[in-house]
Amino acid sequence: MANTWWELQILCEPDLEESIFWRLESFGCRGTASETKENSCLVRGYLPQFQAQLLDLAALSLWLRQDALCVGLSVPTLHWQIIDEEDWSTSWKQHWQPQEIGDRFLINPAWLPLPISGDRLVIKLDPGVAFGTGAHATTQLCLESLEMRFAQVPPSFADVNAQKNDVVIADIGCGSGILSIGALLLGAKKAYAVDTDPLAVQSTNSNCILNDINAEKIVTAQGSVDVLAKLLEKPVDGIVCNILADVIIELVPQMSAIALPTTWAIFSGILLEQSKSVADALEKNGWVVATLWRRQEWCCLNVRRS
Repeated sequence: MANTWWELQILCEPDLEESIFWRLESFGCRGTASETKENSCLVRGYLPQFQAQLLDLAALSLWLRQDALCVGLSVPTLHWQIIDEEDWSTSWKQHWQPQEIGDRFLINPAWLPLPISGDRLVIKLDPGVAFGTGAHATTQLCLESLEMRFAQVPPSFADVNAQKNDVVIADIGCGSGILSIGALLLGAKKAYAVDTDPLAVQSTNSNCILNDINAEKIVTAQGSVDVLAKLLEKPVDGIVCNILADVIIELVPQMSAIALPTTWAIFSGILLEQSKSVADALEKNGWVVATLWRRQEWCCLNVRRS
């Protein structure tokens, strides 16, 4: 773990918040948070000092400027400073508050008390350095899609709970484990969660413990779909994959090989202008795009086997 960190502070119009989160994640930030400042939004990002030089920060400032101009919004201001010998995670965690997502979920930071009452499914989360706090549009779209998926029960099924409890999902690029945990809280029988980043796998395991997820209900491993295929006893009922469009396109044939004729899937991490390329790759491999959900410049594809 680094001893010194860059703290980036970006003051922007609220409509730029999601694109700035994405830009900071791509830049290598290990933690992000935002807060409202009157009519503006203040986004903070943190990354180890050794990962970026001043020229890199200047390039980031230029990218942020271009992102804003492309959508006709005011250019955000970027300020940075070095945090010496400080627990970087404390700095961003103090700005992260509980967040309601969709009709069912509440993301609750693990270091804050749980709500006294409420009928939402609470996901306690400490993402560490892994992606997936619930703040990003792509994570929200995936959770809302899972909520919709588990609410859809064909009338021919007499025992609704039995049907839900038979669902086995694959979470590819699991990050903090938020999507696996969400699916299990909604009633999935089991989740297989993989990520190429060992810190993400560690984060998923830690968050499952935080949420009292039975160890028998989730299998985690470092790797991608090839590793996942070796772990599976049989094809999965559902796939969730919130990564990047290019990676999704590359992995579609492997994901198709672990699917049943009835398997559904949720794909996000996709910019709107990339959606056609992803949809084309899916259709070539026997998938049909049922719905496209959009939030600002991001979209989520809900698909099924053709």
